[in-house]
Amino acid sequence: MTDYDERPTRPRVALTDISSRTWEHPADRGALVALRQLKGFDFLLRKMSGMINERAFRLQFLGGAIRVDERQFPRIHRLYTEAGTTLDVRELPELFVINNPLWNAFTIGMDKPFIVLNSALLQGLDDEETRFVLGHELGHAQSGHALYQTLLLWLMRLSGALNWMPIGALGLRAIVAALHEWSRKAELSGDRAGLLAVQDPAVALRVQMKLASGGQLSELDTTAFLAQGTEYESAGDLRDSVLKLLLLEAQTHPMAVIRAHELRRWVDEGEYTTIVSGDYPKRQDDDNASMSQEAKNAAKSYSDAFSRSQDPLAKLIRDLGDGLGGVRDWVSSKFPPR
Repeated sequence: MTDYDERPTRPRVALTDISSRTWEHPADRGALVALRQLKGFDFLLRKMSGMINERAFRLQFLGGAIRVDERQFPRIHRLYTEAGTTLDVRELPELFVINNPLWNAFTIGMDKPFIVLNSALLQGLDDEETRFVLGHELGHAQSGHALYQTLLLWLMRLSGALNWMPIGALGLRAIVAALHEWSRKAELSGDRAGLLAVQDPAVALRVQMKLASGGQLSELDTTAFLAQGTEYESAGDLRDSVLKLLLLEAQTHPMAVIRAHELRRWVDEGEYTTIVSGDYPKRQDDDNASMSQEAKNAAKSYSDAFSRSQDPLAKLIRDLGDGLGGVRDWVSSKFPPR
């Protein structure tokens, strides 16, 4: 049997100078571009986090987890460096593996973010699936999600001053809901970064199937799994539409079948192929990114999602809009302006 380290690695396209804007979901990217314009806030947050929270977090994992390098988890280290090379990450964040039975990985820290993989996740994934997860977390680190999420959390806490007002609680709930909506879109961005790191849509799909099932891939069917996403979006009546809104309100991550569905759509629409062909935003142009254009892109993303949605509530609103448009046209024809 061939030694593992001598097995040939499937060639991947190195995405030189790739900007994180490439993989960021339009709704995520619009928020990030706007926040990046707030010069000074990010510097202050980085320094305060570096002095307090980030030091404590890093010491916790330095003392209670395993730092991945050439000597510890060398296989994971190789996959990590390869994912970093594909995404052209110039300075890899520290990577830790911690003993934890939950399937999870996360990126924390702002001045110097680092990545943590739970042991259960590594035990349940093969090398290519692990590469996808590592790319996902590198995407979070490169996009600065931890930094800007902290900024939004601070703004959310400041809004607590509204609690004494009759509408204060509703205003705070709206802010929390908006924050969670952004977080869910940031996870879709991470999935796209993971796909660009592994460059195999089938691998990305397998990860979502394993996350949903606890790793029982041999008992699953790809077509049936993807069909669940379609059914989730379209099945039921208005009661289900309301329930889905309530279920998502407090979720920081999209559901696994929806993540798979969204990533498949991104591939099918051709953007993934365009990127691996070499056509993508470059990081040297990040400072010139237009906030107004990204806001328009975010609005278009939501508009397109609403237009194609088969959710009963979305269909009702579209039908009402069409009906009102028909009434307006009828009135205009009967009573033309003079």
